[in-house]
Amino acid sequence: MTVEPLRHRDSLVDRQPTLSGEEIVAQLTPPRQFQTASLDTYRPDRDYPSQGAAVAAIRTFAAGWSAKSGGLFSRRRSPATPPGVYLDGGFGVGKTHLLAALWHLAPGRKYFGTFIEYTALVGALGYASAVKLLKGASLVCIDEFELDDPGDTRLMSRLLSELVASGSRIAATSNTPPNALGEGRFAAQDFLREIDALSARFTAIRIDGLDYRHRDIEGHAVSLSDAELEAAVDGVDGDVTVDSFDAVVAHLATVHPSRYVKLIAGIEAIAMTGVHRLSNQTDALRLVAFVDRLYDAQVRIFATGIPLDQVFAEDMLAGGYRKKYLRAISRIGALTSGQV
Repeated sequence: MTVEPLRHRDSLVDRQPTLSGEEIVAQLTPPRQFQTASLDTYRPDRDYPSQGAAVAAIRTFAAGWSAKSGGLFSRRRSPATPPGVYLDGGFGVGKTHLLAALWHLAPGRKYFGTFIEYTALVGALGYASAVKLLKGASLVCIDEFELDDPGDTRLMSRLLSELVASGSRIAATSNTPPNALGEGRFAAQDFLREIDALSARFTAIRIDGLDYRHRDIEGHAVSLSDAELEAAVDGVDGDVTVDSFDAVVAHLATVHPSRYVKLIAGIEAIAMTGVHRLSNQTDALRLVAFVDRLYDAQVRIFATGIPLDQVFAEDMLAGGYRKKYLRAISRIGALTSGQV
């Protein structure tokens, strides 16, 4: 079906972002919505005691920087305080919030990025230069550690081993395929097995609970009529882009996922017309990565066609990337409903 174009506005597909190693380093801080995240602003669900326990565990881990053995900036730690912590839980339970809160508590030079950003950094600078840059940081946070790419996973395992040897502490969350973890504790086991050189030095923190983004949202992502989309775009106080869904999907294939953050820089909202179900899993996974960056930047989504959370085919939702798709569906619901 041909979608009639709206009157001319900025287009996402006209953006051709580039990203140098220096720019990647500059953005290795918590995303916009977590710039002020703290343990005090995390709201544990009392129905899931593991959430309150996770907060206490992060406080204990953070106390390692002020241990009596050497003061705030000491590299010396008590044997009871391992150098790594892994947050194990489903999507929407606040893992990234806790990771960012820990980052804010860390002293000195520290980094916060997604797995994709760190692998892109190695690609841009080279392995030796990336190690030299990160070495000696008080804390390196890795959000969305990817276990489905063996090559990149082993690369990051080697990198983390060198960073720990330099005195850095590591904190990570992970998105593992459900065939490996179900919805249970196997996530931690898989993560530790992949980074076997560090496994004995990590503390796994389990966080149970329901997706907080769906506590106040019911049903599917919001789908608009053409007239409603036009009005929504007109109501945005800031920059907004308008493109067809197919054009956005095609453009994402030409941009490395590490550059998606720059692709949407300065945008308050994006609008997509003619949303339909995806049949190609590669396109679907790129969309997942794009939604992650939209969510980090709190960029609203307006869309016509089928609800955006229905674009993933049933066989995708039943496959090895199920957890990634479910996380994207959760975030799409928030971004299209205005819950950002």
